[in-house]
Amino acid sequence: MSRFARSGLLVGLFACSTLAAVAAQASNTGQPAPIPTHADLLRGNYSEYRANNDLLSYDLDVRVDPAKKFISGSNTIRFKMLEDDNRIQIDLSDALHIDKIVLGKTELKYSRDSGAVFIDFPAKLRKGHTYAIGFFYSGNPVQQGRFGGMTFEKDPTGRPWVNTACEEVGASVWWPNKDQWRDEVKGMRIRVAVPNGLMDVSNGRFVGKKDLGDGYTRWDWQVHYPINSYDVALNIGDYVHFSDRFGKLPMDYYVLPENLDKAKTQFAQAKPMMQAYYHYFGEYPFIKDGYKLVEVPYAGMEHQSAVAYGNHYQNSYGKGDWTGVGISPRFDFIIIHESGHEWFGNAVTAADMTDMWIHEAWTTYMESLYVEYRWGKPDAIKYLNGDKPKVKDDLPIVVSNDKDETIHGTNQQPTEDQYFKGALMINTLRSVIDNDPQWFKLIHDFYQHFKYQNILTEDVVAYFNQQTGMNLTPFFNQYLRHTAIPTLELKFDAASGTVAYRWKVDEAGFAMPVKVGVAGQWQTIRPTEEWQTMKTPLTKESFGVATDLYYINVDKM
Repeated sequence: MSRFARSGLLVGLFACSTLAAVAAQASNTGQPAPIPTHADLLRGNYSEYRANNDLLSYDLDVRVDPAKKFISGSNTIRFKMLEDDNRIQIDLSDALHIDKIVLGKTELKYSRDSGAVFIDFPAKLRKGHTYAIGFFYSGNPVQQGRFGGMTFEKDPTGRPWVNTACEEVGASVWWPNKDQWRDEVKGMRIRVAVPNGLMDVSNGRFVGKKDLGDGYTRWDWQVHYPINSYDVALNIGDYVHFSDRFGKLPMDYYVLPENLDKAKTQFAQAKPMMQAYYHYFGEYPFIKDGYKLVEVPYAGMEHQSAVAYGNHYQNSYGKGDWTGVGISPRFDFIIIHESGHEWFGNAVTAADMTDMWIHEAWTTYMESLYVEYRWGKPDAIKYLNGDKPKVKDDLPIVVSNDKDETIHGTNQQPTEDQYFKGALMINTLRSVIDNDPQWFKLIHDFYQHFKYQNILTEDVVAYFNQQTGMNLTPFFNQYLRHTAIPTLELKFDAASGTVAYRWKVDEAGFAMPVKVGVAGQWQTIRPTEEWQTMKTPLTKESFGVATDLYYINVDKM
């Protein structure tokens, strides 16, 4: 899956220019932007010792000791060389010990730097040839990040409960892998040995369990599709299992025993969720692996084919009404949102963390599509507009240089506006298209075109430009690469019965149509950055703008 294998983003060559570009972006927006550290650049950059090989498969075989909070085992990493070279980069937290790395029977030398492991081979690996190394490791993972990375906890009754969630901190916090977003294995095996009486639930199709005869049982899972490293998950606990089907799709649920009855009621929402997303985007992308919901002690996570659920079997999200407009209490936000990531995030994956809005904006927009499928477009628009107070406009969603080129390789997660501002941008684009049959075909085909690929913001923009025949680059740039949203400036002349209008924006060439006038009898105008004038019988007070259909400001001057 390494369609970006020769990106040229080398740490040593481009670190200084990247830091300068990030600093310049902060200066341009007037807001402080995080400056990437040496460790960020090592993990974020698709440097030469990553770009010289293409991942083929992982075979992860580990043993977890909950009492000692200890993990040990190996990952067999198969890859094809894209260039002749004698070094590759694999990543593992420096809190964990490398026991050995081998190529066949030959033990390999390596060096470590801030989580990066540079592996040296005694002879040059040849372009086009396939190799497999065994990476053996052990240690106590350090709990870190919003969800802990890898946590060793107890469930409410005191039983061991071990989980992973490492999108932010990186998968290498608990297992050795090529910890980046551009290159994915085409499939993997996951084998997890846990103390008898506990179960491991991981990604993929369950293929069996084996009593190892030493107080441990190994649970085996097979992933049949490309998977990004942070999606790989362990869920170890005293789970009970029940199942269902949605057509040919197996649906499996793993919950704590005391929550079984609540889960059977709450998880019934997964079927209408599937109906909605099938309707708009096509069938579930990982049918061979099935769909799972797994109870966890944190809010939730989109782990591929093993969606983590921690919303306490209640509707909305947390306490109260998530979007504040009376619609969120109708459904369980975590089921609907995290499962939506199976389409955007897992099947269509950003190639760099900077482009993460491709995951989060589209999945947040999918929430509104679920609402529309169940309760109609007016409620979907109402639901989306409930997100407006959540937008901070603190930093651009996509960090860019002065040429509107995305700054990649910094391992910096975008601002939270990627969720809410991003979804409102997509809804605005729907209003720009202003043809729902065309819109729904467009987003369906967009997903299908990029399914199982790792893409960049530039890929998204190019696709929409090509398919619509419109120049939407200024539109995407304004919403993604600047903090301010478009402001429609209006100047009224009561004596002549006219209104002058224009866009106040940061992006040259921005020319978005917008509906104005009276609700129910809207007329479309096409403002640019230059003043235009139109006749209107409406007063300044009665002249309306369809701000529920567009994410814009209106300034009646």
